[in-house]
Amino acid sequence: MTIELSHDAEPDRTLETDPRTDPGALWRPTIWESEEPLHVRLAETLSLDIRKGVLPPGARLPTHRELAYRLKIGVGTVTRAYALAESLGAVTSHVGRGTYVAEGGAAAQPIANVETGPIDLHRNLPPLEPAERRLRDAFTRLGRRRDLTEHLTYAPPAGFDAHRRAGAAWIARTTGGMAVDWTKLLVRPGAQSAMTLAIAHRSKPGDTILTESGTFFVFRTLAEHVGYRLHGVAMDAEGIIPDALAEAVAKTGARILYLMPTLQNPTGRTMSLARREAIAALARRLDLTLVEDDVYAALALTPAVPIAALAPERTYYVGGVSKALAPGLRTGYLLAPTAEAHQALARAVRATTYAPPAFDSLIATQWIEDGTAWDIVADIRAELAARRALAAQLLGSAIDPAADGAPHIWLPMGELEAERLAGRCLRAGVETTPPSAPIVSPNLLSGLRLCLGRPPTRALLRQALEVVADALAGGMATSASGVL
Repeated sequence: MTIELSHDAEPDRTLETDPRTDPGALWRPTIWESEEPLHVRLAETLSLDIRKGVLPPGARLPTHRELAYRLKIGVGTVTRAYALAESLGAVTSHVGRGTYVAEGGAAAQPIANVETGPIDLHRNLPPLEPAERRLRDAFTRLGRRRDLTEHLTYAPPAGFDAHRRAGAAWIARTTGGMAVDWTKLLVRPGAQSAMTLAIAHRSKPGDTILTESGTFFVFRTLAEHVGYRLHGVAMDAEGIIPDALAEAVAKTGARILYLMPTLQNPTGRTMSLARREAIAALARRLDLTLVEDDVYAALALTPAVPIAALAPERTYYVGGVSKALAPGLRTGYLLAPTAEAHQALARAVRATTYAPPAFDSLIATQWIEDGTAWDIVADIRAELAARRALAAQLLGSAIDPAADGAPHIWLPMGELEAERLAGRCLRAGVETTPPSAPIVSPNLLSGLRLCLGRPPTRALLRQALEVVADALAGGMATSASGVL
């Protein structure tokens, strides 16, 4: 087979065998030099051959390892090139059968129209397609709202009443019916802002805050920025262990605990009702303030009773829609434990940001009011279920068991092993969460988190997970050129 490439013009190329009748047909492209990443150039060559008819519909492509061997490049580079071509509709992959030129692949979107870079298993985002599909209709409906122009002015510090009522409805439904007093709720620009406000209300720089042994990595960033001291509490399959919590309080004198009882980040673990009741009773006995981060509540297939429902007088409850609908909707909710606390929080908002933003929350409110939010959540749950099944198929027992619904999976392993695995994956074109990012107490917890929602297609996710599986097996090849 001979394939020649020119920098100046599209060449004529031929294949020595018919790829539709010979599954082992040797497609061996010569990839030109440019500043584009190697996997993009390989995908461009593949796309060009498809458009010119050199690779007709139904043609079976070489396996990832075969092509990597022929071209003397990394397996991960081929994986990313095939995934990029598949995400644009040029090829299609079938588990156990291989990768084929798609019917209509010649009309696929050009490679130049998409972002390049590592496949992202780093950011914990929901799949975007369910919200994207409904966004234009949302703007149409917003245009018919009688209160639309009111959102051009400042909102009250706690947010517009309609948004607060919608937030209360969101929390009630995603928790399976927790009673929510909307007059104690504040609308915030994201759950992170709600968390920050709650912590600042009950802590000052230098204070010790208790967390799970691994926690939301942005909370660690907050602590470093403000000067909080974090102390990790030992976990088991249900999250924080009550005896370990009591021991941590005695050791540190801490008066506040930040925790995620449902689909915990990074492990995906969920507390049973009995464990939640034990934590609530212990908080009362030890006079602990709780900040309960429940941003994944909507994704849990079985709603869980929040600790805020068991110890409402001492729990600041944090919710939001960014992790369940779309990250661009920076709408979080903070439910204060008392009317007095709500008033103090509102004064803090007025002193720092004056008012929450209006239009992000308006879209969230519209979707909650008209039911679109629940349709999006249902679609995202179904998509995540398929993605978790794919991860289980490819990674098997390497995954820590977790409650259904989590958009992330946890691979428990030693600290050094996790760092090496993350490095092998990145060199092959898959970016994972840095292993140390969420860890508060390395002596109690270590591993690697993989986020399943960010890749735009399951095909791209599969390619990334195959890289991870290969790295776990110790079979990761490296690029001869060092370019991935």
